[in-house]
This record gives sequence, C-alpha cells and structure tokens, in this order.
Amino acid sequence: MEIKDELIDHIAHLARLSFKGEDKAGIKNDMNNIIDFMGKLNEINTDNVEPLVFMSDQINVLREDVPKQTITHEEALKNAPKKDSDYFRIPKVLDKTID
Repeated sequence: MEIKDELIDHIAHLARLSFKGEDKAGIKNDMNNIIDFMGKLNEINTDNVEPLVFMSDQINVLREDVPKQTITHEEALKNAPKKDSDYFRIPKVLDKTID
C-alpha cells in the first residue's frame, strides 16, 4: 500500500490535525514504516497456531468487592470551588461546535 499525501490529508482531517512540509513528510515516513512492519508480520507462518486469548494460564486473583462508604456526600462537596446543592459545578465543555 502506498501512502499518498491525499491519504495523510484525509486522516489529518478526521483527527482534526494539520501537517505541513517536514511534518507531513515525517508522518508519511512513519506510516510507511508501520505498513512495512505489518507486512513482516504477514510473513510469519501461523498455521496450526491457536489464537491467544489470555497472556498466561493463571487465573486472576481478585479481592472481594465489598461496598463501603469511605467519604460522605457533604465531605466530597466541602472543598469544591463551585457547587449547587448536591452537585459539583463545572464550566461548560460542550458549547463549541465542530465544523
């Protein structure tokens, strides 16, 4: 697969990034290296190899999930810079539109 400038521009647009000059050439080189590496993986013979589901045969040892209250509602809100009765108040983060 050949990485062209149009593909880099398209991916940059999707990621809301902008590459120009040397940066675009660097990204193009990095993407070609990734494609080459994936090609090397295709050269490995994987016939009769079971898919790896777990990294080891050990079973996870987990602690008991015991619900308990470690901090009260009032203690949690005590040092909040802004609060509204029972809730933390934060600045709006979704008021901008993306073109």
